[in-house]
Amino acid sequence: MRWSARGSPVRGRVMAGERLRAVRRDRPDDILWRDADRYAALAAEHGASGALSVSAGKVLVDERVAVKCSVPKCFGWGTSANCPPHSMKPEETRKLLSLYRCGVAFRLEVPPGVIVRERATISQRVAAYQKVFDIASSLESAAFYDGYYLAVGFAAGSCKSTYCHDKPCAVLDGDKCRNALRSRPSMESVGIDCYRLAAELGWEVFPIGSGAKADCIAHGTLMGLVLLD
Repeated sequence: MRWSARGSPVRGRVMAGERLRAVRRDRPDDILWRDADRYAALAAEHGASGALSVSAGKVLVDERVAVKCSVPKCFGWGTSANCPPHSMKPEETRKLLSLYRCGVAFRLEVPPGVIVRERATISQRVAAYQKVFDIASSLESAAFYDGYYLAVGFAAGSCKSTYCHDKPCAVLDGDKCRNALRSRPSMESVGIDCYRLAAELGWEVFPIGSGAKADCIAHGTLMGLVLLD
């Protein structure tokens, strides 16, 4: 597997007067990987605890990940267009990954008390998930304006609880998404094995369930991914 985090930061969105790159469908591998490294640096600039470029072929999909959304049933199951059963199925995700050459995986480490779903830390938890969504959309935007017009990003957790916790999902009601430029499916909702990817990248990640106690965990980890070709 290849991963790296070299290069200088890039901006997440096009700036006034900045020249756009022409779209190319034959971009050489060395340029693609160099850009992926720059987007990894951008993720760090936006607050990620770490980010690495990775071959898309090393991002594994497992049907059991999607099953864990429903057994036991997650509070977000069926509540938004980006969560199962409305999100992409694992086989669709597997086909999608086969069309990309590389990606940028990033992580956000948070205090354990934020991730164990204690009522007192709701605001901090929402802010952490929002940061993951923001990083994913910023990397996707940077790649888009660099000519990677098919770049696609995935975040962590449910967009419903992150942005619309007190409202029904507008998309499921037949309307436009209230946060269309920020909302993304989570990696886990489409069957991507985040735990395995983290372990492959050498990142320390802990299986934190509803019965976990904050004083027994070193830290919580949220992950995102942006695919490039």
